[in-house]
Amino acid sequence: MWRQKGKSAEGSFSSYDVPDVSEHMSFLEMLDVLNQRLIEKGDDPVSFDHDCREGICGMCGFMINGQAHGPLKGTTVCQLHMRHYKDGDELWLEPWRAAAFPILKDLMVDRSAFDRIIAAGGYISTPSGSAPDGNAIPVPKDKSDRAMDAAACIGCGACVASCPNASASLFTSAKVTHLNLLPQGEPEQERRTLAMVMQMRAEMFGHCTNVGECEAVCPKQISLENIAKMNRDYVQAVFKYREPSAASGSG
Repeated sequence: MWRQKGKSAEGSFSSYDVPDVSEHMSFLEMLDVLNQRLIEKGDDPVSFDHDCREGICGMCGFMINGQAHGPLKGTTVCQLHMRHYKDGDELWLEPWRAAAFPILKDLMVDRSAFDRIIAAGGYISTPSGSAPDGNAIPVPKDKSDRAMDAAACIGCGACVASCPNASASLFTSAKVTHLNLLPQGEPEQERRTLAMVMQMRAEMFGHCTNVGECEAVCPKQISLENIAKMNRDYVQAVFKYREPSAASGSG
């Protein structure tokens, strides 16, 4: 297991035996048992992110034997159970490895870069006042389905950790797509896409080269099609915002 006291500290692997683990325990419950034993011995417990423990919040996440969230597709660490391992198995636990995700301590990383990408453009315009009629704005079924699928992203960071380039394209495209597909998100579509893509680049995430590891490890099975849509929306936005300046420059 990777142990590191802080951002500037040197890290290294440490080995721990965790006997008497029930097959019905979740992976995080097993870590709770380990931490209780470490505390009783006066040692520093292992730090790891967690919150809902229901695969919804996206807080928990680290590499288990080189796989983001472990061996099961469509599962977060908190949903992984010890019955998927054999007694005596050796497990290697590491934090997400990406320059944009600095290690805070042990298995915890700073994913605030994701928050800044969302803040750069993740909102829509809506009139204030009483609650609008839910059926007042018709939305085509195919677009609503695609928007809901994109909105399922929980921002866990597994896509970044598994990508050889540490790209955040799958995450950013999901956040862009779920708003751009809906009528409520159309007014800011170009500005939102430009702002979020530029923020993604400013955070020093790598470029997407269509390896596909991000989609393969995503616990919510976010599709690569979202990256294609984000790229199309970005190109359209660039041309739209460049045309006025080009025209004024030619005068």
